[in-house]
Amino acid sequence: MTEPRQQLLELLADQSFKLGEFKLSSGGTSDYYIDCRATNLNAEGARLAGRVVLDKIKNRGWQPQGIGGMTMGADPIVTAVSVLSAQSVQTRFPARSKDFDREPFYIHGFLVRKVEKAHGTGQRVEGFQQAGAKVVIVDDVCTTGASILGAIEAVRAAGMKVIGIICLVEREEAGGRAKIEKAAGDAEFIAIFKASEVRTEHLKRKADPAAFAVGAKCELCDRPAVTNMPANRCEVHRAG
Repeated sequence: MTEPRQQLLELLADQSFKLGEFKLSSGGTSDYYIDCRATNLNAEGARLAGRVVLDKIKNRGWQPQGIGGMTMGADPIVTAVSVLSAQSVQTRFPARSKDFDREPFYIHGFLVRKVEKAHGTGQRVEGFQQAGAKVVIVDDVCTTGASILGAIEAVRAAGMKVIGIICLVEREEAGGRAKIEKAAGDAEFIAIFKASEVRTEHLKRKADPAAFAVGAKCELCDRPAVTNMPANRCEVHRAG
């Protein structure tokens, strides 16, 4: 079975990476664009993104109480990680026990608005908020780092402590990492993928479309897919 990270890379390369001429939110232009939402809002892509990010959090031993980031790039990742953390609790502790509350098993989600809303409570952070809580900031694509920097600022203003930062794909040409690491202090910044890695995978798949079937499952059953033309199909359903 292909590892979740590799499966996620394949989906990003196939569904999110595009070559052409694009204007970026930073104001610059690029010969490629990565729309992670096309992957993160895909049912399987959401599961994989959540799994990969949650595994990274566990491997680092961070044990956050919350996870969040700037809307809307962070939204699907936040939801996926929160749901998977709850499923993990239910698997380990199907009934409440004396061990249940010893560790912060649940990772609750929050989202950061670009600006405070002008009605209601007027708050910028929506969802989980607890003074002194340890949290992880996430984003889908990091270019200049502006979204992550805004999230860090809002989270700290809400009295929470940033212990880690994760982005799904890091664009390496705009200096975002240096800005984030300066603002993060002792919180580690991790990129699951570099943009160059997604680009390489995309070009490989474009040269060999059938490569997408590697590690994928048939959309009609759980058998390994042998083709993705026109959809993921196993040997039994390839003609269907």
